Amino acid sequence: MDFKNKVILITGASSGIGKQTAIEFAKLGANIVLVARRKDKLEQVANELNDFHVSTLVCQCDVSKKDQVKEMSKIVLEKFDSIDILVNNAGFAIYGSVSDLSIDEIESQMKTNYFGMIYCIKNFLPSMLKKKSGHIVNIASVAASFGLPGIASYCASKFAMLGFSEGLKHELKDTGVGITVVSPIMVRTDFFDRPSFEKMPKYSPMSLSSKTVAKTILKAANSPRLEIIVPSVVRGAVWMKNTFPYFINPILGKSFKKQLDSIKQD
Repeated sequence: MDFKNKVILITGASSGIGKQTAIEFAKLGANIVLVARRKDKLEQVANELNDFHVSTLVCQCDVSKKDQVKEMSKIVLEKFDSIDILVNNAGFAIYGSVSDLSIDEIESQMKTNYFGMIYCIKNFLPSMLKKKSGHIVNIASVAASFGLPGIASYCASKFAMLGFSEGLKHELKDTGVGITVVSPIMVRTDFFDRPSFEKMPKYSPMSLSSKTVAKTILKAANSPRLEIIVPSVVRGAVWMKNTFPYFINPILGKSFKKQLDSIKQD
């Protein structure tokens, strides 16, 4: 797809992966709809996009609130009639064992990471189907394939995203609308700035830049694939886990559980 003059809506666009994705699409002449909770941050991003001479629309919206998403979609569709690419990027994690996290903390991750995606798809998919074109890019994580101690509720939200996307992909066959999940490993963003992560090592040597993931999102917007794992070498680890779970799961579980226990003891 040539992205020039296409309309790209990005949730979680105020920083990190979302912001960089907006920049990469704008470089190619796309019109950008920026969606996030922090209006001041969105306006800063919009100002940066002015350098590319594209149309931008700032929409303050908490995607975990279905009424806010419905209102946001009305504003977007009144301006652009339809969107070409929907990037469901908004998401966060709270680190901690299930026994220590509150129900509200667990629910909040599912509301933003999973239901936020659902609300956006439900509001924008009809216009895509009507014009028989468009692509949905859902930003998951390698945690969509590995259930890990300390981030069980986050993993659950990303497992759900991947499963929903796979089912929807079958439903969208021959409609002209595509869907692809981008699943990166650890990314160097403010994702880990939450207090629950303060005792953890910030980034592994394999951690990715926002730009690397953003470039993959552009690739995904043109891709027939269900899932693109970043970096691609990690797909081998996913294959190993699915093929030899009795061997891989204990190793992963032990290493992450050790880290969780050490943090609890501090």
